[in-house]
Amino acid sequence: MRCMTEKRKKLPPVVMAVIIQSVALPLCITVYTVWLANLSNPPPVYVLFLMQALFASLCAYLIHEEFWWVYIHLTFPLIAGLLMLLNIPSNVYLAAFMVSTGLFWTTFITRVPFYPSKPVIWNQVAAIVPNNKKIRMIDIGSGLGDLVFKVSELRPECEISGIEIAPIPWLISYLRKFFNRSRATVRLGNYHHLDFSKYDVIFAYLSPAAMTALWTKAQAEMNEQSLLVSHAFEIANVQPSMTIQESQSTSQTYVYAIKR
Repeated sequence: MRCMTEKRKKLPPVVMAVIIQSVALPLCITVYTVWLANLSNPPPVYVLFLMQALFASLCAYLIHEEFWWVYIHLTFPLIAGLLMLLNIPSNVYLAAFMVSTGLFWTTFITRVPFYPSKPVIWNQVAAIVPNNKKIRMIDIGSGLGDLVFKVSELRPECEISGIEIAPIPWLISYLRKFFNRSRATVRLGNYHHLDFSKYDVIFAYLSPAAMTALWTKAQAEMNEQSLLVSHAFEIANVQPSMTIQESQSTSQTYVYAIKR
């Protein structure tokens, strides 16, 4: 069982999603066939989409997929069925697919959903940044750039940057930088390709699925006493150097000082 779980984790999330929907489909067909064999009237079309949604989300839950994938499997067949019943033109499907791919590319590829940060987090990070020297900080998964631009504004002596893998959030952040003439930089790319040794502070607001690999990379590449800051998601079996929580209604921010 453990071996099967490890193999599943190595599959790209979008491939796993297709497999789950494919497994749910014959279950749906089986129920439909039994229904026809015992009742004279076929079920309404929307019932078929509902069954597909329930079977797919149940499969995702049973194999311990991240919670957002359970909801995606539940809603996707229902939305597809609704669009078919409404006779939506095919070009609308294409547009929706392109927008979804551009916005949620991280979810499809890295199991990291789009998490916009809040102003309280921006101020926390600006306060964490060491004030006794010029530092280089990067937000890995910078989204729309809110944190990058705010910290750059509060700490103009520092070199603040962000990297985002999803095209649409990155494009929005790039346009914001251009029109606001921010000193911060934002780039399109995957943080796995970065050399972490070039940064004094790395900020992450990712997901539980990404934390183990992130810590391994940080330990291998970051310099001693540089900081890995993770909002909301802690690193399993690693004691943070500091924990920050503004109130009971906000998530904790975990600060890890790299030690050699």
